[in-house]
Amino acid sequence: MTLPALLIATAAAVSPGHCTAVSAAHQTALVELYTSQGCSSCPPADRWLGELEGRYRRSEVVPLSLHVNYWDYIGWKDPFARADFTARQHELARAGRSPTIYTPEVFVQADEMPGWSSRAQFDARVRAIVATPADARISVAATVADSVITIEPSAVAFSSAHEPRLIVALVENGLVTAVNAGENRGETLRNQRVVRAWSGPMPLTPGALRWPLPRDADVKRYAIVAFVQEAIPGGRVLQVLDVPLAGC
Repeated sequence: MTLPALLIATAAAVSPGHCTAVSAAHQTALVELYTSQGCSSCPPADRWLGELEGRYRRSEVVPLSLHVNYWDYIGWKDPFARADFTARQHELARAGRSPTIYTPEVFVQADEMPGWSSRAQFDARVRAIVATPADARISVAATVADSVITIEPSAVAFSSAHEPRLIVALVENGLVTAVNAGENRGETLRNQRVVRAWSGPMPLTPGALRWPLPRDADVKRYAIVAFVQEAIPGGRVLQVLDVPLAGC
């Protein structure tokens, strides 16, 4: 699936910069939170996800907040929701033989983790992942200039994975929304690690990707996430890399 870059391009200048990064020799945990601003039980999970960056190194845990659109009908249209993310949640649930999807729902390495809110359970899962050698190596070069991020990702799969594919996402921190309808009416929601653009699945060396930034963008709020996953529905996550644009 491919989510086009929906961010608005402008002529506002962003200081040019360049950075490169390579994934760790051990596996890194990919944490996907499926959430919605229209869901009254989601804000605690959103806060939990935002705290992961302070609890773990980037080489240990890479969190993603994917906003789904199936709660938009109950009064509040989530500005970050995408049908593509709802489709991915369905895909992961089907692969795990789950008959339903819900929010908040957490997947770690593409496997559902109902006990995510237990710190002991979550820490144990992360330790097990980090103790495992990586099944792929990912490298990313990123350049920010003239309000455009140019990303050159590539990956190599080490194992006999089933059709490994690359996925690249742009995430943003520090998003604040005053909600005036729906289940969270009257609340000011703060979201971290929100996926704003998504490309893939793609070949492991797809060529350059270019995503525009919105006007007056603070580059320090953004990061590039690249991960390799088997092409089969809900396939294994082989490795993930988190590249903060603050370093570019």
